[in-house]
Amino acid sequence: MDSKKQSSETFHTLSTDQTLASLNSHYDGLSQEEAAARLQQYGKNALEERKGKSLIAKLLAQFKDVMIIILLVAALISGLLGEWTDSFIILFVVILNAVLGVIQENKAEQALAALKQMSSPFAQTRRDGKVIKIKAEELVPGDIVLLEAGDVIPADMRLIESASLKIEEAALTGESVPVEKVVDPLEKADLVIGDRKNMAYMTSNISYGRGIGVVTATGSSTEVGKIAGFISQDEDEVTPLQRKLNELGKYFTIITIGVAVAIFIIGMIQGREIFDMLLTSISLAVAAIPEGLPAIVTIILALGVQKMAKRNAIIRKLPAVETLGSTEIICSDKTGTLTQNKMTVQQAYIGQTMQQADQALETMQDYEFFLQVMALCNDTKFSHTADAEQFTLIGDPTETALVDYGIKHGFDKREGEIEFPRKAEIPFDSDRKLMTTVHELNDGATVYRIMTKGAPDVLLESCNSILMNGTVMELTEEYRDSIIKANKSMADKALRVLSLAYRDESAIPSIMKPEVVEQNLTFIGLVGMIDPPREEVKEAVRICKNAGIRPVMITGDHRDTATAIAKELHIIEDESGIITGSELNQISDQEFEEKVTQYSVYARVSPEHKVRIVQAWKKRGSIVAMTGDGVNDAPALKASDIGVGMGITGTEVSKGVSDMVLADDNFTTIVVAVEEGRKVYSNIRKTIQFLLSANLGEVLTLFIATLIGWKILFPIHILWINLVTDTLPALALGLEKAENDIMKRKPRKASESVFANGIGVGILYQGVVEAALTLFAYYYGHTHYSEAVAVTMAFATLGLIQLTHAFNVRSTTKSLFMIGVFSNKYLNGAALVSGFLVLIVILVPFMNDLFSVVRLNGEQWLVVAISAFSIIPIVEIVKLFMRLFSRKK
Repeated sequence: MDSKKQSSETFHTLSTDQTLASLNSHYDGLSQEEAAARLQQYGKNALEERKGKSLIAKLLAQFKDVMIIILLVAALISGLLGEWTDSFIILFVVILNAVLGVIQENKAEQALAALKQMSSPFAQTRRDGKVIKIKAEELVPGDIVLLEAGDVIPADMRLIESASLKIEEAALTGESVPVEKVVDPLEKADLVIGDRKNMAYMTSNISYGRGIGVVTATGSSTEVGKIAGFISQDEDEVTPLQRKLNELGKYFTIITIGVAVAIFIIGMIQGREIFDMLLTSISLAVAAIPEGLPAIVTIILALGVQKMAKRNAIIRKLPAVETLGSTEIICSDKTGTLTQNKMTVQQAYIGQTMQQADQALETMQDYEFFLQVMALCNDTKFSHTADAEQFTLIGDPTETALVDYGIKHGFDKREGEIEFPRKAEIPFDSDRKLMTTVHELNDGATVYRIMTKGAPDVLLESCNSILMNGTVMELTEEYRDSIIKANKSMADKALRVLSLAYRDESAIPSIMKPEVVEQNLTFIGLVGMIDPPREEVKEAVRICKNAGIRPVMITGDHRDTATAIAKELHIIEDESGIITGSELNQISDQEFEEKVTQYSVYARVSPEHKVRIVQAWKKRGSIVAMTGDGVNDAPALKASDIGVGMGITGTEVSKGVSDMVLADDNFTTIVVAVEEGRKVYSNIRKTIQFLLSANLGEVLTLFIATLIGWKILFPIHILWINLVTDTLPALALGLEKAENDIMKRKPRKASESVFANGIGVGILYQGVVEAALTLFAYYYGHTHYSEAVAVTMAFATLGLIQLTHAFNVRSTTKSLFMIGVFSNKYLNGAALVSGFLVLIVILVPFMNDLFSVVRLNGEQWLVVAISAFSIIPIVEIVKLFMRLFSRKK
């Protein structure tokens, strides 16, 4: 029997005593010795992660790409023909690419590991009858754990004590409303997790009350652990970028074989030496394959990942950067992502006067009563940091909002509890929808103030008077109507409304029952709250719409709340764009696929609905990003093109299956990542255009020269030019800033070719121009000077023309002079370094001999310079016609 196997007992059907007996535990907890033995038996209380690949496995995985295989074949052929320099440099580039890939994969793993440190790692447990704090990973079955509001449940457990305990289990069940917990055994053994009200599950959050539980399962045996195990077995999908690079690899294979065979046959027909033609064919093959492309693409992606990480977007899978750039739909949770995840008071109604939260309450005579009841009839606790003045509020979000509002308006709950100590209470109950506390007032004569807060419609029935400007008056029908209208006004704005009331007594009620205490109250006022939108999200939504990206809100909240937030963020303009989960259940998958474009807001939905939403959009050919933080969100995150996990509120399972993790849980960060993704893909396309047009220029130069019978360039010339003029400028293009209209363009389709929108045409005509200018330089040298001078002029022209052309491809349509000739400092530096490496071959004597070139005079250099720089005005003219045509269209 596996020593780590834990009991599968249906603990929710057992009494507390039976549960403790089943686990060989008791109320005083385990002894330290027994706990240590169980830790050895069951292992640490942590989710099992996928076993990481070994360094060798990661390295070998980098060689599966078609491009890499082609390069390895080219290196092998070069070596067999004695071109060891060519072979060595190609292998160097391949190995560099593999090392960069492994480094980036490790960086992504480290970033996620750092995020995991954000979760609470400790638990209050009872050992040997004493309460001690231990690491949550050291918990074992049978441990007694003390639970309080604000805690994260550290393991699965059966509750043995509960005092108004409420646990938010949305991460596991998808239910956003906290569940009231009990300790009594439940009858049915086959209850779903959400109905097991005497159980608490790992990663759930305690929103209210306190309790004690006995651990029933740890680590991978917990409910969360079981789901994590299923998900970890799924394989990852091939991304659009991977498909495009494989597509490019196939093109290059055909071109390489075709050109090499053609030139070899032509040479044989012309009667040239077999060995010379083999070398020429190899040089053509090297020219046809942009050997730096895989490494350069990886580096550009890695740089994008690093920039995103600095802006709180942690990329777990490198190609996801590019996929982000084609995102058309962003499906986002509301709470915490679109909103602040903090209930905030918006309006106060006192003495028949409505006031905004940011206005001064001091102008209202009864504000002190209002704040007093708001803060003291409240179970919120303060958690102080090392700095005594800094604190966080722990408790139900609604109650913490009231305490926070009181502090901002001059009433501190901590001071109030000292001045007006609580003497008795009737906890909140979901059936009666009220909470009552009794406080002692020592202001000369001892008075006990009963303070009650709760649902307006219920509390109003318990009131027979109203506080008006310091005077208690009869609650007439006119007053009641005014209160009901004020309540409706707040509710229409999707505010959560609570009412406040009080009654003073000379003694604590002898019978603390609701039907006795919560009667004949004096109404004070109403308070309206909401979890408000993040201010920066409004701008992010606007940017999305301008970029052709559709933001979609998905929430478990009520329709009215979702509508109010969505309208404020301009996600929808009217209610026709909203649908609820129950309405969605009435629509078939086929019908929903047809109607999915009608909806931008989904209210009262469960995580299971997310998969349907993703699938409906994907069937329409859209690239979908989906956010999620719960365990039940994992299938939707996997199903989407970009799964976005939450770094702060997200579970380990949701982070583990995500392509990207938001360190700040902010929707704006997704938009930032999309912009970076678009920029990265745009820069990759510029790099491809630069490399392929340059390499096409080389191929055409050699091919045409061979047809004519010219021996224009040697293999070492081609290799040197590829080495020194390809890599640095291509990397510099990868660092090009985003064009100012990049988020005003429509998202590209995933099926769109990498050569679309003018890139393919640009590669062809620019390659032709480069070849023509190089052949011109050779022809001039050949007719006016000597063969050696002609070869040298062709070599210099081809090298420098590629560097000047790098400036052209910084934008496909915009003029170089519009974006700034020297605005890319990285390209400026790359051009200087690469230009120096081209020129040094000609200018340094011993390099002349090595490369079979000669020094040039002033006239020859002038011809080279004119030929090399002519490509800029030629491309500028083409761009001008493209812009004119685009305007007319």
